Amino acid sequence: MIRFTLNGAPHEVGDISPTTTMLDYVRGNLHMTGTKEGCAEGDCGACTVVRIVDGRFEAVNACLMQVGQADGLEILTVEGLEAVNEGNLVPVQDAMATGDGTQCGFCTPGFIGALFALEQAGEEVSDDVIHDALAGNLCRCTGYRPIIEAARAACGSIVEYTPKPPVARSAEHAAAGQVFHAPETLAELTRLRAAYPDAMLLSGGTDLGLSVSKDRARPSVVIHTAHVAELQTIEETDEALILGAAVSYTNALPFIERLYPSFAGMIRRIGSRQIRNLGTIGGNIGNASPIGDTPPCLIALDAKLTLVSADGERELAIEDFFLDYRKTDLRPGEVIRSIRIPKLTPGQEFRTYKVSKRFDQDISAVIGAYRLTLDGGSVAEARIAYGGMAATPKRAASMEAALTGAIWSEETARNAGLEAAEDFAPLSDHRATAEYRALVAANLCTRLYRDLAGTEDVLDVVRV
Repeated sequence: MIRFTLNGAPHEVGDISPTTTMLDYVRGNLHMTGTKEGCAEGDCGACTVVRIVDGRFEAVNACLMQVGQADGLEILTVEGLEAVNEGNLVPVQDAMATGDGTQCGFCTPGFIGALFALEQAGEEVSDDVIHDALAGNLCRCTGYRPIIEAARAACGSIVEYTPKPPVARSAEHAAAGQVFHAPETLAELTRLRAAYPDAMLLSGGTDLGLSVSKDRARPSVVIHTAHVAELQTIEETDEALILGAAVSYTNALPFIERLYPSFAGMIRRIGSRQIRNLGTIGGNIGNASPIGDTPPCLIALDAKLTLVSADGERELAIEDFFLDYRKTDLRPGEVIRSIRIPKLTPGQEFRTYKVSKRFDQDISAVIGAYRLTLDGGSVAEARIAYGGMAATPKRAASMEAALTGAIWSEETARNAGLEAAEDFAPLSDHRATAEYRALVAANLCTRLYRDLAGTEDVLDVVRV
C-alpha cells in the first residue's frame, strides 16, 4: 500500500500502477483537475504541485513524479491550499486574483504551486529569486508582470501549517503487474539490484520519468533509491566534497555554489526548481547521456565515483565510467554510491559554459568544462571536458596538451581551441550541426581566457 497525505488528509493508493504519474493519478483517478497537463516532460510547469519533505515545501512536476515516489510524503495540489489555511485563500492566490495575474487560467495552478512553495520557503525574496522560482512555469497570455507583482506582494507571508506526514512508508508495493521497491539501506538496495538487474533504478525521475509520462512505459520492477540513507549523505572534508548519489540538485547546490560557483550557475540552467527538487547528480551520471550537463564538469574537476554491490565497493574515475553511447562501466548488481569532487587548490580556476537554444532548462548543444592550474603567467595543468561532442562526455586531450606549459594568453587559448578538431568529430542533429558544435567548442576556449582575464563584462544572457 502506498500512503501519503494529500491536501491535509491521509490517503492510500491500492490497486494502481505505482509508476502512474502523480499528474495522471490526481486528474484521472481522483478527478482533481486543477493540476493541468501541458508538455508532460517538466518544461511548462502547468502540472506543478507541492510536496513536503522533512518540513520543507518544494515545488515539483507532477508529470514526472510517480505515485510510488509520494509514499511517506505530503502532497498539496491547488485544490488543497485552502485546507492548509483554515479555509481561506493562501496569500499568493489572493494576490494573483486581485492583481489580474490570470487570464485563461490554464497555467495559473502551476504558478500558484511554484509561488506557494516559495512563499513557504522563508527565503529572502528578491526579483532574482522570484524569476528563479518561476523559471519552470510558462505563461502564454497573461504575461509575467502581474504574476511577478503578485509574488512580490505575497511571498513575504508564510501560512502557519504543521505538515501531516503519514505514519509509515511501504518497503514494497505490488499492483497492476508491477512491483515498486523502496529500500532504506544500502544493503537492501544492493540485494535488490542483484536480484533484479534489469529493474528501473529510479532516483528523482526527471529523465527516466519521461519514459513513463511520454512513452507510457510500464517497467515490471522499479527500485526507488531516494530513501536509502547512505545515498543521501553530504560530506565535506579538507580535500573534497562527497555527494551521495541520491542527493538532489537542490540540496547539493549550496555546497557547490560555495566551492564551484560556475558549476552552480550551470546547475541552475539544467532545469527549474521543480526539476532540481527531484533530480539528482547521481541520476544524471547513471543515465549516461552524451549531453548530460554535469558529467563534463565532474570530469574536468577530476571527480571519482564509489560504486558498490553486494560483493563490495570500488572507486572509479568518472572519465572512465562512460564507455560508449549510454554504456557505462557499471557491473551487474552495482549502483553508484557517491561522487567525490576534489576542491580547487590555490592557483586553480574552474569554469563551465553551456550553449543551448534557450537559456533556461534547455538541452545543451555543447557544454565545455575547464579546470586550469595557473602558475604565474603559465598553465601548469589543464583538464578539459566536453558534452555534446561525442558518444560520451569526453576529455579534450589535444586541447589540454596545447595549453599545458604554455604562456596563458588569448592567442594560446585561441590556438588550443583549434585543437578541438583533433579531439572530436561531432554529429549533426536537430539541436546543432557538426560544424556549429566544432566552432563553438573552439570559441569557448577564447571565452575562457576573456572570462578569467575579466576583459569582457557581459558573457551571459542578461535582462535589458
